Amino acid sequence: MLAKARELMADEIVIDLEDAVAIAVKAQARDLVGDVLSGPRAAFGAAVAVRVNSLAGPWGEADVIELAERAGSAIDSMVIPKVEGAEDVVAVDRLLKAVGESAGAIRLQALVETAQGLLHAGEIAAASPRLDALIIGYADLAASLGRSLGLVPEMWLYAQETVLVAARAAGVQAIDGPYLQIRDDEGLRRSAEHVRALGFDGKWAVHPGQLAIINATFTPLPEELARAEVILAALADIEGRGAVELDGEMIDEASCKLARDIVARGRAAGLLGGSA
Repeated sequence: MLAKARELMADEIVIDLEDAVAIAVKAQARDLVGDVLSGPRAAFGAAVAVRVNSLAGPWGEADVIELAERAGSAIDSMVIPKVEGAEDVVAVDRLLKAVGESAGAIRLQALVETAQGLLHAGEIAAASPRLDALIIGYADLAASLGRSLGLVPEMWLYAQETVLVAARAAGVQAIDGPYLQIRDDEGLRRSAEHVRALGFDGKWAVHPGQLAIINATFTPLPEELARAEVILAALADIEGRGAVELDGEMIDEASCKLARDIVARGRAAGLLGGSA
């Protein structure tokens, strides 16, 4: 799987040491990941994240420390599972600081996948300057809430809105969790379109076959990109006025923020040159 991941058309590869690894081989898996990531960095064409085990268990601390020491320069971020409060993020941050220089550039992402995590999403999002994203973990969240995973996307609206608002208030990304029915393309498309319309920045995949649909959903359409560029150009020319009419629509600073987001997505997808 790690070998295949090198060629995937994803923005980020998340290497999982938590739920995807059997208890009996946790240490072996950590060593394998350390071996892979301490090799040539250029072998991966995407950002690399590692989902470590919870610090509440017997493997999490070793995951953080050993991987940061062995392969810190190759790890863009660590994903913290089952985060229930700010202290869970702060604890990982402290371990990385203790490691020192090799962990200096490692960022953090927090999985919100329990009722407690959902309740404390705001404080989690603001817990550390290292934190880049909140991610919804549907499988564990469903178990925590006692609800079925097979619900339509709209039935998760409270959790989605809670995570989104917390992320936006803290200035971090909001990432939707994976759609677990890997052969259900229509269900995946509906799920991805739903969270993109809400304002999410991206969505996890659990199978390479899901990437094309997710990438297409979060990549701006040519007409969206063209409209965003027209809005930015119009607002650049208004010479101190706060708003202007464009094709019968009032546009202002809020329009500008949305347009910038679309242009940034287009640039990230390689549709535009330059930097965001």
